[in-house]
Amino acid sequence: MLGLQIFIALMNKPKFPLYIPSKGRFKQRLTVKALEEMKIPYTVIVEEQEYKDYVSVINKKNILVLDKTYQKNYDTCDNLGDTKSKGPGAARNFAWEHSINNNHKWHWVMDDNIAYFARFNRNLRIRCYDGTPFKVMEDFTLRYKNVAMSGPSYLMFVTDRDAPRYPPFTVNTRIYSCNLIRNDIPFRWRGRYNEDTDISLRILKAGWCTIQFNAFLQHKTNTQAMKGGNTDDFYLKEGTIPKTKMQIQLHPDVSKAVWRFGRVHHYVDYSKFKKENRLILKDKLKISSKPNEYGLTLIKK
Repeated sequence: MLGLQIFIALMNKPKFPLYIPSKGRFKQRLTVKALEEMKIPYTVIVEEQEYKDYVSVINKKNILVLDKTYQKNYDTCDNLGDTKSKGPGAARNFAWEHSINNNHKWHWVMDDNIAYFARFNRNLRIRCYDGTPFKVMEDFTLRYKNVAMSGPSYLMFVTDRDAPRYPPFTVNTRIYSCNLIRNDIPFRWRGRYNEDTDISLRILKAGWCTIQFNAFLQHKTNTQAMKGGNTDDFYLKEGTIPKTKMQIQLHPDVSKAVWRFGRVHHYVDYSKFKKENRLILKDKLKISSKPNEYGLTLIKK
């Protein structure tokens, strides 16, 4: 990453609302700071007992208090009930319904520990300082009839030295941490763990497609690296074995336990969906043969 170079454009804003479920991270609020720096509107979803903490550092117009009904009715896919945290899925479902109630056809929902967003271009991962990444991903996603979810890949998975092997996007894999979701699909978040893997797989098994972008990336902090969120509730207390077991329980046909990243982890085989689910362009869609840079300019800061 070249620290002195950035991509910036003028007046490119995402079309759909951005939601950030957050817990125990009002001091860090990495994603909030990233979006504010990019001048992108956002909404943070917090639990009632933490509202005072968040409103002390975030404008109250950007905060929604989670309706406890969503936590009460959330399907954790286990029999542990309220004995421990149910994870972020309830807040994500709340964001989903809030966007529908405000007449949006899609919405973004993202983790609260994303430090910045970048463009991957000419073997370089260069930070973006406006809303262009979201605008481009939206426009590309909306070309297709049968895409239900899309989002950027992790910056740590797209490295400069391996650049020749990365296409601009990958079809029919999991979408993690920053999700653009079609509102009218018949799914909702579920599971105490791995809710992002689960919803990706249910979408793919139903014949829909997903798009993971490599052209735009998210720099998310590593799992268990930041206090708050699931780090305090799950990983520091119990490790990753329970989440791996739940993944195999929910999707035994494509999942198995492996040793990855220095710990027990799940592995999912998406090859079936890459072969069977095909992108379908919308009727009468005209696509220019010329690249559209959306006004992005490479500058030094």
